[in-house]
Amino acid sequence: MTLTTLVGEGWDDYGLVDSGGGRKLERYGPYRFIRPEPQAMWEAALPAAEWEEADGEFIPASDEDGGGRWYFNKPVPTEGWPLGWREARFTASCTPFRHLGFFPDMAPVWDWLRAQIADKPDPAFLNLFGYTGVGSQALAATGASVTHVDASKKSVAQARDNAALAGMTERPIRWIVDDAGKFTAREVRRGRRYDAILLDPPKFGRGPNGERWQLEEGLASLLADCRRLLDADSHALFLTVYAVRMSALAIGELLSQLFADLPGKVECGELAVREEARGLLLPTAIFARWSR
Repeated sequence: MTLTTLVGEGWDDYGLVDSGGGRKLERYGPYRFIRPEPQAMWEAALPAAEWEEADGEFIPASDEDGGGRWYFNKPVPTEGWPLGWREARFTASCTPFRHLGFFPDMAPVWDWLRAQIADKPDPAFLNLFGYTGVGSQALAATGASVTHVDASKKSVAQARDNAALAGMTERPIRWIVDDAGKFTAREVRRGRRYDAILLDPPKFGRGPNGERWQLEEGLASLLADCRRLLDADSHALFLTVYAVRMSALAIGELLSQLFADLPGKVECGELAVREEARGLLLPTAIFARWSR
């Protein structure tokens, strides 16, 4: 199986300015932030003085539990500020989890999925672990009906607010607070089908009723149910995996087995974002995808 790199480029409201020394400098609209990035093992391209002009930096905790806090050099709106990607609109903010309310490296994934369903009339799209809904907006903008599922009531509420910000309140988007595994299993029992599915699961999580999600334990069965929601007329499935000791080849082979009875192809590889300072590619995640 050939490995592919899917590269995200910057746009007006986002860019990877520079990276190095275990950190990355990014722009989010009018603000610049520094966040930890273990994969940036090289030296930064820009002088230290330019990094010191950042509006804020997330400093990780000394333990391995993913904690830490933001430190600000300049005033940053605590309620967030508006950003956009193509037709999508959303509010960015400095969350306690080190990110800013959306994942910019997913931009080429949204573009790829949009291309897969471009010739499909009234496509049905399932977005599992949909978070703040930028991906749901990206697909709804094409005319797709979207089912957005996330276990966090707060994230789904923010996704609805983001859709309102984009003027997509009347688009056919179902907003569902549920455990992804339980929801998908019920959809299988209901005999539902989709034209495309996006899965962006966390390493660990909790469902709305305390359901435990562990990526290594739950991924295979979840993908098996997703396969049952697709048929020979479906177009695509895209899976991203972050921050785990797992190979792109491993998840690619898993998809190859599950999709062996459907026409099309399975590909796997890495997501990366292109740095603006020198064009260097910063890897962010691994992925596997099926397309007809």
